[in-house]
Amino acid sequence: MGAGLLRFHRTGAGRRSQRGHSLLELTVAMGISGILAVVGLSSWDPAHTELAAAQHELTDSLDQAFVLARARGVNITVGLGSGQDANHLPIHLGRHVHWGKPARVPLPPGMADPAKADTQGEAHRTITVTPRRTATASLWFLNDGEDVLCMRLSNRGRVRMLRWRADARRWTRA
Repeated sequence: MGAGLLRFHRTGAGRRSQRGHSLLELTVAMGISGILAVVGLSSWDPAHTELAAAQHELTDSLDQAFVLARARGVNITVGLGSGQDANHLPIHLGRHVHWGKPARVPLPPGMADPAKADTQGEAHRTITVTPRRTATASLWFLNDGEDVLCMRLSNRGRVRMLRWRADARRWTRA
């Protein structure tokens, strides 16, 4: 019985599966992959990715500042740029992310018209967090040219993130 199976294998039955794929099949698969890659890259926007990364860095830095302030018993500052102080957490923005709110974007609903410096995002570039989980109330606007991120921080340390979506022309929770 064993010799019969061996002979069946040697005769060539099933050799098609051993030869692999033809050059034509490989070319078609590569063409489809290329088309999918082009479609995917055309919809990918690095600016939107950088704005989302800035949002995560901002919320994570604030969370870390609250933990450090409580653990060390001192005030911790969070701000843009680099800092040499051990009690300062720097936030770095991507190349496509800018400070401030463009004039064409309306304020979030329920927000009173802030001072001009707040509207431009030029006030309170540094946030101070205390060991009692309080913070300097602040309003930050970051934008990537189209979408805008609004971070509202209350004096009790509550953070609220809103995002202006240019394609939907409305504010949503981030």
